[in-house]
Amino acid sequence: MEMKDTNEPKPDPGYGNQGYPGADYPGYPPPQNPYGYQPAGYPPAGYQPAGYPPAGYQPAGYPPAGYQPAGYPPAGYQPAGYPPPGGQVPQGYPPGPYQGQPGQANFGAYGGPTAMPNQHGAPAAAWMPTPAPIPNCPPGLEYLSQIDQILVHQQVELLEALTGYETNNKYEIKNSLGQRVYFAAEENDCCTRNCCGPGRPFTMTIVDNTGREIMKLNRPCRCSSCCFPCCLQKLEVQAPPGTVVGYVKQNWHPCLPKFTIQDENEQGVLKIKGPCIPCSCCTDVNFEVKTMDESSVVGRITKQWTGYVKEAFTDADNFGIQFPMDLDVKVKAVLLGACFLIDFMFFEESEKKN
Repeated sequence: MEMKDTNEPKPDPGYGNQGYPGADYPGYPPPQNPYGYQPAGYPPAGYQPAGYPPAGYQPAGYPPAGYQPAGYPPAGYQPAGYPPPGGQVPQGYPPGPYQGQPGQANFGAYGGPTAMPNQHGAPAAAWMPTPAPIPNCPPGLEYLSQIDQILVHQQVELLEALTGYETNNKYEIKNSLGQRVYFAAEENDCCTRNCCGPGRPFTMTIVDNTGREIMKLNRPCRCSSCCFPCCLQKLEVQAPPGTVVGYVKQNWHPCLPKFTIQDENEQGVLKIKGPCIPCSCCTDVNFEVKTMDESSVVGRITKQWTGYVKEAFTDADNFGIQFPMDLDVKVKAVLLGACFLIDFMFFEESEKKN
């Protein structure tokens, strides 16, 4: 029996030897790294390369967490002029059926947004922001101190257009931007409107965006013919109601419509001169506002042409009033009253006759 040499070297277990996959041969990394072996070219665990900031580093120029930049209001900030949630609508922007401040008149009673809602799809009319009070200025006339032009739009009454039944006139008074300044409504009874026609006496109430009465116009029953020079037209303007600020007085002339704007003491301030035939036929009709000596024109009241259909089938008229910006607000209010008197005298019935 042959004996083997026990001194012969035995192969180590490991891969590299086909019979021993776990053999440890040079050039082959072990399949596992139980001893923390790190291959060449790989950074150790937790290595931070140069040029990278450490964890949690805050670069210069960046605000810390929760920083509030200058110029931005803090969270929950309520800007001035805006009501808190559930608060009352500020003056100047009554949405829809706004009823005004507590204790004040209901704006809808005069045919405003509550009584005369906007047509379907039409945007709500914007109101002119309420200006700050002015010393020695009648309350509510502060609006007139900021404008040099007024647009007066008479509302179309469907019942009147279809049947000819005369209803109370209603007007929207706007500035040159289209913002509503006032709302005017005639106060008259059915018998007077339909029996006396355009020569009827009336009381016109003018309110602001809160429903507060700003002005009241009183027109007595008088004659407008040149055959009766002692009883011509006269309109009284009150602002606020109960306090007279001026008059509009018709002057006798055989051909031309003439008026005098007077103050509360019935002293002449301005004069108004119209065309010989105040007919609105495809063109505007201008009534010039002049100084007392009629040497210069300082303003104008214009009856605007609104198109054949509206002119032929309704008596709803549009007017524009221009005056100097620095004119006394009381005189501006009287010029507004003169616009209504001119409408009733020359344009209230002309379309129906045509």
